[in-house]
Amino acid sequence: MNQQQLAYWLKIIIIGMALCGVIIYAWMVPYFGMSIVSYHPEFLSWFWPWMILILITAIPCYLVLYNGWQIAVSIANDQSFTQSNAKILKRISHLAMIDAMFFFAMNCLYLFIGMNHPGVLIASLFIVFTGVAFSVVTAAISHLVSKASDIREENEWTI
Repeated sequence: MNQQQLAYWLKIIIIGMALCGVIIYAWMVPYFGMSIVSYHPEFLSWFWPWMILILITAIPCYLVLYNGWQIAVSIANDQSFTQSNAKILKRISHLAMIDAMFFFAMNCLYLFIGMNHPGVLIASLFIVFTGVAFSVVTAAISHLVSKASDIREENEWTI
């Protein structure tokens, strides 16, 4: 697979993930929220705070996709191992960590103010762990891309 093909497939995957995000955030989350409220009307006052929380978590996700698109463009331009890509990957790592920690903190806050169930908090730990793991992996890849960029720059000066 050459650089152009790799960039093409990365862009297709990013578009697919963006569309999946729209389906999840615009349809599935409200649908399941309303379904819960229809069976348990006592949770009606929780619906909008939870909707707002979940929609706020979409912002870093789409920023990650935008940054991923920038990396795909640089790969298409045969600029895979650059300090710019290392910085973008570090930004992606920070966004993922911020999103995971925000989601966890808000789950704890909602539990504290009586708008969450301990079981939901425990189940949400899977989502938090996934976000933290993604953050750590992208930070490691950022470090490796930075090192590869340094080696590439050293080799450009070698005759």
